[in-house]
Amino acid sequence: MTAARRLRIVVIAPLRFPIRRPHAGGLESAVWGEVAALRRRGHDVTFIAPTGSDFLDEDGPFRLPPLDWPAGAVPTDRTWPDSYHTRNAPALGRALDEIAADPSRYDVISNHCLHPLPLQRAASLGVPMVTTLHTPVDHDFVTAHRAAAGAGSAFLSVSDHTRREWAAAGVRSRLLPNGVDPATWQAGPGGGGIVWFGRIVPEKAPHIAVAVARRLGMPLTLAGRIGDAAYAEQAVLPEIGGDIRYAGELSPDELASLVGRSSLALATPAWAEPFGLVAPEALLCGTPVVGFAVGGVPEVAAGTVGMELVTAGDVDAMATSARGLLRRGEEPGYRAAVRESAVRRFSLDARIASLEAVLGELAAGAVDETALTA
Repeated sequence: MTAARRLRIVVIAPLRFPIRRPHAGGLESAVWGEVAALRRRGHDVTFIAPTGSDFLDEDGPFRLPPLDWPAGAVPTDRTWPDSYHTRNAPALGRALDEIAADPSRYDVISNHCLHPLPLQRAASLGVPMVTTLHTPVDHDFVTAHRAAAGAGSAFLSVSDHTRREWAAAGVRSRLLPNGVDPATWQAGPGGGGIVWFGRIVPEKAPHIAVAVARRLGMPLTLAGRIGDAAYAEQAVLPEIGGDIRYAGELSPDELASLVGRSSLALATPAWAEPFGLVAPEALLCGTPVVGFAVGGVPEVAAGTVGMELVTAGDVDAMATSARGLLRRGEEPGYRAAVRESAVRRFSLDARIASLEAVLGELAAGAVDETALTA
């Protein structure tokens, strides 16, 4: 697509959290960044997202209800209230009805929703759709895609690891890694302690960061939303005190400032992370990263200055690698090289330019969706 072409794009958000700052997680951050960047570049973006999200222009079928947890229930990032099925999914269906009622108003759909309904409806919407695969294989997605005979859908994957996983399940996709906005994640001076940031949930394993910091004898700041209260109360919050600090949930600007003032960031996923957005975010601040070699994380580290990986769960190896990166981070020009490398590989503008090309091809009918699917 040429830079001058203006597209009418529908972006479908995940249903769990409003898409606003501070972001509930990496997925929400990625979707927020996509909508903001597409609008900056002159595209007409219609957003389907939960109430409370940014970019929702008016009341109507595209403003979806928030999750409604029953009294006494403890919300988690892994479970859903019954209302998700009786209230939220039907509201998504009505939003899709609105598109199908007059598809001539739209050129293309960028789908990030983790509910299978858009895939089930893809063939009948009258608008080509590309779905970004942010997660491990979801069998409800695969079933929905097969039920639609693959019609109307193309796919992008955030990492080659994710692409290969989904391909094995019969869903083929193009690789398009996540991007980070250098204007938000600005270069910082370093010189402080260690930082860990992300959702406070078992699969992110911040308790391992605490163990590493204690091995190193350095202060650690944890930052992020508590997504699993039971885990936080059992494994993380009792460790807070002294050199271990919990900064809570921060805005992107506040978080970037904290990361930029830190000497090192730790990434401790206890699952096969499909991408791992925290590493590029830290690297754009010039802050080196030690992480676990799982999922798509090695792809982030490959060819990147300032990121080293160790075997998942190996606290001693992470501490050893951290010592080396801490020394290197004190070398003149090192943090600038870390940022330069990250900007080159993970700039949001570069990602959006590639996404524009895909959306433009789909809108023009220049891509046979079946060539991207199985």
